Amino acid sequence: MRKVLRAFLLILGIFLILSGLLFFLQGTGVFPYPRSSFMINKTIWEIRGALILALGAAVLILRSLWRPRP
Repeated sequence: MRKVLRAFLLILGIFLILSGLLFFLQGTGVFPYPRSSFMINKTIWEIRGALILALGAAVLILRSLWRPRP
């Protein structure tokens, strides 16, 4: 069960980091694809992306620090 939880946290952390990075880059206009995206050059998506990215990093850091009891 613990291995399943650690694997889930790894997948969740990576997903959050990639999603946050995408939101941030679209918000800044660095990654303007698809062209019709409503997120391009919008400051709110920069902020949301940075927060989601930080949350994903926190999940991965806490996962690495978590040592289950035997």
